[in-house]
Amino acid sequence: MGMPITVEICDASAAQDAIDKVFEYFTYVDETFSTFKPKSEISKINNGSLSPENYSADVKEVFSLCDKTKQETNDYFDIVNNKGLLDPSGLVKGWAIFNAAKLLKNMGYENFFVEAGGDIQVSGLNEEGKPWAVGIRNPFNVKEIVKTVHLKNGEGIATSGSYERGTHIYNPKDRSMNLAEIVSLTVIGENIYEADRFATAAFAMQRDGIHFIEKLNGFEGYSIDNKGIATMTSGFETYA
Repeated sequence: MGMPITVEICDASAAQDAIDKVFEYFTYVDETFSTFKPKSEISKINNGSLSPENYSADVKEVFSLCDKTKQETNDYFDIVNNKGLLDPSGLVKGWAIFNAAKLLKNMGYENFFVEAGGDIQVSGLNEEGKPWAVGIRNPFNVKEIVKTVHLKNGEGIATSGSYERGTHIYNPKDRSMNLAEIVSLTVIGENIYEADRFATAAFAMQRDGIHFIEKLNGFEGYSIDNKGIATMTSGFETYA
């Protein structure tokens, strides 16, 4: 998926086979949704060699969820990129992490986390029997943690920004706009799928993004602007 993936299981029954199955799933997701692999399903859709009636069930589901997210974000989420091609990456990562966590749940595991590219789904407690602690990086010094939050069972946390991967998010309403005012926007949601999709859209909104998250029921956010000033939603400190 072009990013590091980490899986940790704290249950006493943890087995390598379970972790292997999670990585097999991520490999499948990459082979299906990668815009860089010419044989992926998304690439075949973009080059016109695959017709809609032959789309896989997962691709149909992702496209449907992307349409839903576009409507819920007032068109600030759009999978048509600046080249006119379909790129659902802004939703697929969180969706895949969430599904990988469900795989572990279905295997009977209770205490674990799944992380891909800094976005995390937690379940249960850590190896010390405490809530999972997650650090938010300083976008100007990624080795420094500027905030630590503690997630409850089942919650997810996602960060969108330009400080590691460069400019890869755009404003669908003004594709020439330079998204430089907000450099990092973190969202906590009921699960990583929900957190990730709204983090992507909120980052595209720039300074309006944190206010959008404030109005969403069940979500909290933390943004950092290009001057290093942080703004958080009214309930964010409950995770400290």
